[in-house]
Amino acid sequence: MKVDLKGLSKKDLEKLAADVSKAIEKQEKDLRADALAAAEKAAAKFGYSLNDLMGAPKGRKTAKAKAKYKNPDDKTQTWSGRGRQPAWFKAAIESGKSPEELSV
Repeated sequence: MKVDLKGLSKKDLEKLAADVSKAIEKQEKDLRADALAAAEKAAAKFGYSLNDLMGAPKGRKTAKAKAKYKNPDDKTQTWSGRGRQPAWFKAAIESGKSPEELSV
């Protein structure tokens, strides 16, 4: 297909470029959907889902970090030693306590 671009104004060319970009995006989206449907159909033929075959994560669960330090003034406040230091930990260190004194 040949389009005569010489007779088009800058505005017309910009509109044409935008239309072409939209058409390409739509076609890529449609092709991706077709490919996904074909892959799902092929997997189902063998009794699997794509998630089964690709090993898709089913939700990552991590254990909560154990407490390493406790607030001497409020035993319910603990800190694992990860992330930002809590205000109570900073205050205790600044007042002269050592991290070992705050250990659980």
